[in-house]
Amino acid sequence: MPATVSFTLKQARRMALAAQGFDGRPTPASVQPSRLNRLIERLGVLQIDSVNALVRSHYLPLFSRLGHYNRELLDQAAWSQGRRRTLFEYWGHEASLLPMSMYPLMRWRMDRASGGEGIYQQLARFGQERQDVIRRVLAAVQEQGALGAGSLSTRKKKAGPWWDWSAEKHALEWLFAAGEVTVAGRRGFERLYDLPERVLPAAILQQPLPDEAQAQRGLLVHAADALGIATETDLRDYFRLDLADCRGRLAELEEAGELLRCQVQGWKQPAWCRPAVKTPRKVAASALLSPFDSLVWERGRTERLFDFRYRLEIYTPVHKRVYGYYVLPFLHHERIAARVDLRAERALGQLAVHAVHEEAPGLDEEGMQALALNLWRMARWLGLGRVQLNCQRVGGVRLAMALAQIDGG
Repeated sequence: MPATVSFTLKQARRMALAAQGFDGRPTPASVQPSRLNRLIERLGVLQIDSVNALVRSHYLPLFSRLGHYNRELLDQAAWSQGRRRTLFEYWGHEASLLPMSMYPLMRWRMDRASGGEGIYQQLARFGQERQDVIRRVLAAVQEQGALGAGSLSTRKKKAGPWWDWSAEKHALEWLFAAGEVTVAGRRGFERLYDLPERVLPAAILQQPLPDEAQAQRGLLVHAADALGIATETDLRDYFRLDLADCRGRLAELEEAGELLRCQVQGWKQPAWCRPAVKTPRKVAASALLSPFDSLVWERGRTERLFDFRYRLEIYTPVHKRVYGYYVLPFLHHERIAARVDLRAERALGQLAVHAVHEEAPGLDEEGMQALALNLWRMARWLGLGRVQLNCQRVGGVRLAMALAQIDGG
C-alpha cells in the first residue's frame, strides 16, 4: 500500500525529538513528581542498566529532558511503598521501568513467559524442569515477604559472573518473567521480589485485562506516540514485540485509522505516525544522552535520523575502542553534534571528560559553550564540584576554554 503523506528528513527529525520530550519547553526551577511522572508516561519506558560509570542509566533520560531534578523522586516512583509508587519493573525494552498504567498491557507477555515463550532458552528450560525449586522459592516469598536471590541461595560455592546464577536466582527470574512476583525494591542494585498484590495498587491488578491483540495494539500506539514517526522495525523494537505480532497489529491499526502510513525522505522502508502528529518548526534542545536513551537505543534509527553511527564500547577491548568506554552522544539543535566519554570520579569529587569527538561539521562557538554548560549542569546534578578535562585533542582545547568561561562566570 503506498504512503499517504511524505515528510522531509528534517521534519521527521523534529517530530521524533518533540515526541521524545525535547520540545524546548522551559523547565521549572524545581521538578515536581507530577512533571516527572508525565514525562515517563510520555516515554513509556526507562531502560535499566547496571553500569555505574557515570550514574545508573535510568536516571539520565530524565536529566536530559528536565535538567536538574532530585533522583530520589525516581526512586520513590519506582520502589517506594504506597501511593508514591507510580512505576513497576518488567521486560519492556530490556529490563525497564514502566508507568503503572502499562501493567495490564504487559500481562500477555507474562502469560507467554509462563509457557516458556519470549524468554531466554535456558530460563524456559528451567521453568519446565525445575518447578520444584520454583514452587519452593515462591512459598518463601509468600511467607517472608520481599526477598533477594542472595538470601535464598542454597549454593555453597561463591557466585561467579552474572550469568552464573544459582537455582534460586533462576527461579526468581522465571517467577518475575511470568508475573508471579514483581520487584518490591532494591538493596543496592539487587532486586527484592514480592507478590504483586503486596506491591502494586489494587486498582491496577483489578483492571479488566485486554487480550493479546488489544495489548499489542496499545503498545504500538504508545510507541508511535513516543517516537513521533517510525518504521515497523522502530515500532516493534520500542517494546520488543515479535515480528509476526507487530505486522498483524500494524495492519489493524492502519485500517482503523489509528496509524497513518507515510514516507520519509531517504528512508527505504515506509513509516507510520499518528494522524494528529504535529511537525515542529524547530527544536532547540541541547542535552547529553544516555547510551540507553530511547531517542538513540535503536542504532539503525539513529543513523537514519541523525546520520550518526553509534556503538557502545564498554565490552570492546581497550585497544580496539574508537571513542571510549562510556560515551554519551551530545544533542544540539536537531543534530547529534559530538560524543563525550565521561566518568563520575566520586572519590575526587569531579566529572572527568576523557574524550570529546565532534561530528562533522563540528561545533561552533555557541555549540561548544552549550556542551560546556551541559557538563557543568551534570556535574552539579551528580553532586560533583568540578569538571576535569583529561583530553588534549583540538575539541578538548576548545572545550577547556568554554568550561573556563562558565567557571569564571
